[in-house]
Amino acid sequence: MHVAAGTAALPALGGIARAQRYPSRPVRLILGYAPGAAPDIVCRLMGQWLSERLGQPFVVENRPGAGSNLGTEMVVRAPADGYTLLYTTTANATNATLYEHLNFNFIRDIAPIAGVIRVPNLVTVNPALPIASIPQLIAVAKAQPGTLNFGAANGGTVQLSGELFKMMTGVEIVHVPYRSQAQATTDVMAGRLQVSFDVMPTTIAYVRDGKLRALGVTTATRSPALPDVPAVAEFVPGYEASSWHGLCAPKNTPRDIVDLVGATVKAILAEPQAKERLAPLGGTPMPMASAEFADFIAAETDKWAKVIKFAGAKVD
Repeated sequence: MHVAAGTAALPALGGIARAQRYPSRPVRLILGYAPGAAPDIVCRLMGQWLSERLGQPFVVENRPGAGSNLGTEMVVRAPADGYTLLYTTTANATNATLYEHLNFNFIRDIAPIAGVIRVPNLVTVNPALPIASIPQLIAVAKAQPGTLNFGAANGGTVQLSGELFKMMTGVEIVHVPYRSQAQATTDVMAGRLQVSFDVMPTTIAYVRDGKLRALGVTTATRSPALPDVPAVAEFVPGYEASSWHGLCAPKNTPRDIVDLVGATVKAILAEPQAKERLAPLGGTPMPMASAEFADFIAAETDKWAKVIKFAGAKVD
């Protein structure tokens, strides 16, 4: 009996020992976006904080391309040893429907570790427009269908925020495809476009300078960064269209490593200095553990699939 009990305990003890040893060398943090993009800023902060907590470098590797699919596939094919992780974004949920042919199934092939941050988009208009609220935007769009437009890259979170708004309100606001979201925002300020659903880190400075008028934030509740701007959901119940980030690993990564990194991320996000660094980006911590984050990703994938089909959005 003593031998049997000792044998049964070996796997658990082995897991504890492995977690205590991990990481024993640098960890690669793969990001499917170019340097300087909004996810890159937060990813590098998280890499720095994980390095400080776990005693090994968490080195960010930018692998942009195909809407972040190139970086994702790289992690899917990597050894499941905890030394190659993916910095995940909303695109991983939307790409499952936007792209007809992927060489992986994100939900099947990835092990969620933790949620990191949720960032709202801002619904803004050119200040010259006689529209000062979400109800007024809906009223004008219904009274003059097709006369308002917004610019966004095909299939991105900005377009899908606008398409969800259209789907839930029944308004007709025309999507104008742009290759550069920065150019679309410039065109709203110049009056060539009327409406924007752009991400808050890009537009908040223009709102504060009076170059854009903010009508609402797309998270379910107001943002501490702009507390006087209502949430769209205050007028359109159930509307929520934030961008979010998290950490994932290849499928079959040992559970003790997933739990260790997840617990470390949760501890980091609870620190006041982390909240202070994230606040200027308009983001709020999203400290979800592995199981909760997995459910969240599945729900987001299903939600955005409906919006993409409604909009007929496609990515070439």
